Amino acid sequence: MINLSAFIAYHARVAPDRPALMFENASVSYAQFEDRIARTGGWLVGMGIAPGDVVAVFMKNCLAFMDLAFAVSHIGAVFLPINFRLSADEVAYIVGDAGAKLLVVDEELSAAAARASAKIVVADRAAQADATRLGAGSSVEMRALQKSDLYRLMYTSGTTDRPKGVMHTYDNFYWKSAGLGVALGIGADTRLLTTGPLYHVGAFDLPGIGVLWAGGMMYVHREFDAAACLESIARHRLNAAWLAPVMTSALLACPGREKYDVSSLRWAIGGGERTPEQRIRDFSGYFTNARYIDAYGLTESCSGDTLMEPDREIEKIGSVGRAIPHVEVRIRSSDGAFVEANEEGEICLRGPKVAQGYWNAPEKTKASFSGEWFLTGDVGYLDADGFLFLTDRKKDMIISGGENIASSEVERVIYQMPEVAEVAVIGAPDEKWGETPVAIVVLAPGAELDHEKLVAHCEGKLARFKIPKRTILRETLLRNPSGKILKRLLREDIAGS
Repeated sequence: MINLSAFIAYHARVAPDRPALMFENASVSYAQFEDRIARTGGWLVGMGIAPGDVVAVFMKNCLAFMDLAFAVSHIGAVFLPINFRLSADEVAYIVGDAGAKLLVVDEELSAAAARASAKIVVADRAAQADATRLGAGSSVEMRALQKSDLYRLMYTSGTTDRPKGVMHTYDNFYWKSAGLGVALGIGADTRLLTTGPLYHVGAFDLPGIGVLWAGGMMYVHREFDAAACLESIARHRLNAAWLAPVMTSALLACPGREKYDVSSLRWAIGGGERTPEQRIRDFSGYFTNARYIDAYGLTESCSGDTLMEPDREIEKIGSVGRAIPHVEVRIRSSDGAFVEANEEGEICLRGPKVAQGYWNAPEKTKASFSGEWFLTGDVGYLDADGFLFLTDRKKDMIISGGENIASSEVERVIYQMPEVAEVAVIGAPDEKWGETPVAIVVLAPGAELDHEKLVAHCEGKLARFKIPKRTILRETLLRNPSGKILKRLLREDIAGS
């Protein structure tokens, strides 16, 4: 039977007392998790949720997030996780665009959800620990689904002025879990540190709940804290992790890190940027039994398309690895032809874990594919051994602390200011976050503008991490002969200054 709760039911039958989830030292066995899923599904049905309805979750990491993720599948509805850092305007847009019927929100985030068009249910601390406390609900039977059925909508910052809803089917998810399971050797003994936000494909998918598919355990942190992560690894003998670059840096710089026994860790997947050789060496120097796995992937492919292979990290320094099973990677030139090894071009992906397109956006979907090949918009090359190297960023994308920021989305908000004639938002190097957004502004005639005023305008319209950290005034913006703003040169100029 196709359903996310199907593999939970299997493990509940063969190993009912094995822990599936841990959170703040509370443990949930597979048998308990199966029961929570069925009862939370019953609550959803009682709230009027039918197969195909969209259920949005606007929550920080907690056990209820996991209960809801599986319960939505259990009854055949569609799961919509929302970035809890977004502003009220952004949340309202996503909920409205997806047509969500129900929105479950953490109590502390309720103000940012107030404008959403869906029915809103607020989860207090007790409900965050156990979704069955959201309301009374009898257990319901698992719904048999098809591989083409939609499981999840995941909105991603793209190169347009509004986020797009990526449509993930069960086919995508099952093939993703199978491929990563093979590539990473995931099994019932895998104990995964889950400290990234579950609304993100990194924490949820790479390998995320694929670990539960194999009967392993996820240790979930509500938010990232370097010392707490090291403590969890040491106390609970965690052996796997996904870490955004800023998290890796924080772990390696954590005061008193030498007091933690982290010998149980076997691997940690990185991503979001090319990893410097020194960071890999520093990681291996501290986590002496673990390997650092550079990776490449997208929301559109459930993440994790390429992984660095064992013992190749230094030999292939700068690479994000080779394709996992069931994924093909090719490089395409500007004229649409595939190129040979070591030739640069657009990275293209093909395979059953690649999503079929964007929600309510047929034109954007059409523009993103060439036949069966998904056009990532990223630039890179494959060497003679098939290892992928990234050489340029997806068009106009800023990656800050592992989060994607579409510069055009930020520009759309800034253009609402009458003082602004032109604006270009770019990513500037930042030691902690990798990049932070910077606004380069050409003023309207006679206008005046300072950074504080620009920030005040953006607050409430953009998530805080998207708001520019600097404002630079210029007479003109660099353009090519056809009038296109040359953001690469702007980035080089700002980096040099």
